[in-house]
Amino acid sequence: MKWISFRINGRESFGILKEDKIIDISAFFAESECPSTLVELMSQPEKLAHIEMQYEVMHGAIPLKDVQFLPAIIPPNNVMAVGKNYRKHVIEMGSIEDIPEALMIFTKSSNALLGHRGTIPLHANVTSELDYEGELAIVIGKEVTNVSETEAMDAVFGYTILNDVTARDMQVKHKQFYLAKSLDGSCPIGPYVVTKDEIGDPSKLRVQTWVNAEKRQDGAVDQLIFPIATIISELSKGHTLVPGDVIATGTPEGVGKGMEPPRFLNQGDTVTITIEGIGTLENQIM
Repeated sequence: MKWISFRINGRESFGILKEDKIIDISAFFAESECPSTLVELMSQPEKLAHIEMQYEVMHGAIPLKDVQFLPAIIPPNNVMAVGKNYRKHVIEMGSIEDIPEALMIFTKSSNALLGHRGTIPLHANVTSELDYEGELAIVIGKEVTNVSETEAMDAVFGYTILNDVTARDMQVKHKQFYLAKSLDGSCPIGPYVVTKDEIGDPSKLRVQTWVNAEKRQDGAVDQLIFPIATIISELSKGHTLVPGDVIATGTPEGVGKGMEPPRFLNQGDTVTITIEGIGTLENQIM
């Protein structure tokens, strides 16, 4: 299933995309029992099971073309992100000596979340080096602590697309990632959360990014230095993961900072990230 969060006629809701229409969550439950967010629903497995039983006979009522996309999911915590997780990206940003021996984690503020087709602020007052990073993101579906790599994939609810927008000059200035990666609108996510049963083996996915009509990134998820099961297992060690947690897995080579000369984002640019099976996340810089 493809879960979508949206606004229509001033009302915010979420539901399932079926063909070109949305089945609103209210179609499955009485008003008093209806979850208000996808994260709330994920914490109630009996309601998820009810939806799975009813889904095939339900029909969408809200045309996709009529809605405004919201961030596909609002996680209960900051977005967790893996740095330096594609070998060629590590080299383009430094050298082979920078390839990490252990998982490198930073977070992006959940306040930075933005939906598909939302506008990314240029933030010219604080940065002149705004950059893109197309990524596959994991959505956790159940609470786990100290989970093994063998069992880690059982914790996955689904996957989405994330643009880890970064102010490169701020990253250098502050010598840490949080501020440079948490500017308003610097975390587009969507357009959907796609359940893992529709994806199958995520290592077969490709992350492709365009700036305007120029392809900049094209990386296979099987190139990850730390694969998805390792990421989940490592993050869960002494650190409980909960339903709705979002983990960005890293970006392939081809970012603006790594080009000769560097090519950063400008006002009016459109960043388009596609992962087959999930969809296309597109945002314009304003």
